Amino acid sequence: MIALAVVVAGALGAVVRFVVDGAVKWKWPSITPWGTFVINVTGSALLGVLAGLVIFQGAPHELQAVVGTGFCGGYTTFSTASFEVVRLAENRQRLVAAGYAGITLTVSVAACAVGLALVGAA
Repeated sequence: MIALAVVVAGALGAVVRFVVDGAVKWKWPSITPWGTFVINVTGSALLGVLAGLVIFQGAPHELQAVVGTGFCGGYTTFSTASFEVVRLAENRQRLVAAGYAGITLTVSVAACAVGLALVGAA
């Protein structure tokens, strides 16, 4: 039953990613892939909160499997971020590519840490 829930949550995460990416691209069109940035940062924050719920609040590990592996696995996208960095570099936007890669990594890790800390402090 958990495996089915993970699959359904993953599908839902992919749909939400598609919607969020489209909305961000529509609102802020740019050569920089801000949609993927928003997705990975918010997904990292959610993973931090989820880890905090399991670690500090005793939430069931099944929640971590379904929401963390399923939803967040379908929602976040390291492969798309990597592809977009390469695409920027190939289009002679090397400085933008390097900045985007560094900012995405830094802010995503920070968002996860903030989510974890918020639940840990509660």
